[in-house]
Amino acid sequence: MAGSPVPPKPTAAPRVALFVTCLVDAMRPNVGFAALKLLQDAGCRVEVPMQQTCCGQPAFNSGDTRDAAVLARRFIQIFEPYDYVVGPSGSCIGMTRAHYPQALADDPAWAERARRLGERTHELMSFLVDVMHYRPRGVSWPATVAYHDSCSGLRELGVFEQPRALLGAVAGVEMKPLEGNDVCCGFGGTFCVKYPAISNAVVTEKADAIERSGAQVLLGGDLGCLMNMAGKLQRRGSPVRAYHAAEVLAGMAAVPPIGGQG
Repeated sequence: MAGSPVPPKPTAAPRVALFVTCLVDAMRPNVGFAALKLLQDAGCRVEVPMQQTCCGQPAFNSGDTRDAAVLARRFIQIFEPYDYVVGPSGSCIGMTRAHYPQALADDPAWAERARRLGERTHELMSFLVDVMHYRPRGVSWPATVAYHDSCSGLRELGVFEQPRALLGAVAGVEMKPLEGNDVCCGFGGTFCVKYPAISNAVVTEKADAIERSGAQVLLGGDLGCLMNMAGKLQRRGSPVRAYHAAEVLAGMAAVPPIGGQG
């Protein structure tokens, strides 16, 4: 969290569970492999629990607290044995840290277990910088990039400086200012399904800002937001590509072609 004391780096290799998330698993597995590589490069012993499922965020955001609580208990049981839980998604990690205690409010014992696990659960960029004090070395990626700060990561978890610090260590990356970088892209999980016209209007404004930035690549830390913006950019024929920041940091993103935007 922003303003919180920086914890010392663990003296021994921590046992870290990688929470892959549904969208990464189904839509962009490369993000999961990139997260795994970064955590290993940072000195972690990484495991990917095979029993993991959805964190319950769609149910919770739709008002289905009962089913969200069922998934929250399952998540806690699976991930409690680890030193840390890390995921490449501000929204999913925000759910586990900020909203599990709410979903389990009528069960104090489980709510307390959720709170304790939440203290050891981190968004990937934040964990690499704030806990592991990691800095990528030997990574080169010549491209102009604009960075979008997803709502949950920014507002619930205080993720802002961390991805910029990591990307600043990548040779060749040139950051372009993005107007409204902290403004919602219009995805909002189930919001884009319930209110498609509003969602489309919001993401259209976001796409306009991305193209005005002159960047070749759009980066972010939340795949839902990136898919929403990338889809709009692609439908309007924009040359701007979209990647999760982890893919760039791990050297697992294709370099944009010379002569593209920027």
